[in-house]
Amino acid sequence: MTSPSASTPPARLSTVDRYLPAWILAAMAVGLVLAVFAPAVGELLHSFQVGSVSVPIAVGLLVMMYPVLAKVRYSDARAVAGDRWLLISSLVLNWLLGPALMFALAWILLPDLPEYRTGLIIVGLARCIAMVLIWNDLACGDREAAAFLVAVNSVFQVLAFSALGWFYLQILPTWLGLATTSASFSFWAITLSVLVFLGIPLALGYLSRRVGEATRGRDWYEERFLPRVSPFALYGLLFTIVMLFALQGQQVLDRPLDVVRIALPLLVYFVVMFVAGYLAGLLIGLTYERTTTLAFTAAGNNFELAIAVSIGTFGATSGQALTGIIGPLIEVPALVALVYVALWLRPRLFPSRIDEPSDAAARHLTPERV
Repeated sequence: MTSPSASTPPARLSTVDRYLPAWILAAMAVGLVLAVFAPAVGELLHSFQVGSVSVPIAVGLLVMMYPVLAKVRYSDARAVAGDRWLLISSLVLNWLLGPALMFALAWILLPDLPEYRTGLIIVGLARCIAMVLIWNDLACGDREAAAFLVAVNSVFQVLAFSALGWFYLQILPTWLGLATTSASFSFWAITLSVLVFLGIPLALGYLSRRVGEATRGRDWYEERFLPRVSPFALYGLLFTIVMLFALQGQQVLDRPLDVVRIALPLLVYFVVMFVAGYLAGLLIGLTYERTTTLAFTAAGNNFELAIAVSIGTFGATSGQALTGIIGPLIEVPALVALVYVALWLRPRLFPSRIDEPSDAAARHLTPERV
């Protein structure tokens, strides 16, 4: 990789991004106000569904993900596939450690609440293919690596979700002398989630870059077009949060103690997976950008898939569905906090590389970020 001048300052969050926690809290508050004082809004939103997919949330996620995927240099993303240790580490973290850790936390912290315990295990199986791109971008991770890893996760999600669900809900509990749970997961629901929440924005982002660079050139595309569409990632994120709280906020307010019980294992999970990803990146000698990408792709979960599977299998009013609903409400503020942790760790764990960022990091050094 080539390196820019040593005088180039390290990337940091823009003014808007630095106040992201305030925007997120405001979006949560708006959603809760709608849930409490305008319940008809939530009922109306519930009526807009295609199969198990909530149309309002799908719109928010697509708007959120498109700008991030439009920024990816897909010609460079092919080189990520050659990073064998990054791929192996990601697969181990996402498909071995993540589900096993959530299974352990669910049984240790919720032994008396089988519905919530099952819901947590389902959340642990649903690897992130959406919001992780936002957290990775805010933390100045490697966009190309993130796009590649979420694509890998999407394939594994379609192929392995049902088998892993069967293993963690029936086989492993039997081996350990624990209670088992019967569940059959819809292959169509899993495939639809991947196609909607990754396939559509990925295709749009790829086509935008190919057409934009072919007709106007890379300089125009990256210096004129991307700055115009980039703010929509934040707009989509905030819209999605408002929709989530408007749709499910009343359930959260009605069962505050249950929310606390469910939140604890989730918080432990996010922190442990993020730390494990960071330690793995350091151990195999990855750059800051790829270490950060590895950590966030390990820590995040596909909450839309978890909610859809829980509702389809156990019903909309089940404890499993409530656990899936609480998942993103805890994940969003937790991973925003981890963005700041990653940026704080950068000069401390990668001091020799701060003045010589990789190409991926250099692309974050736009006027909006410095």
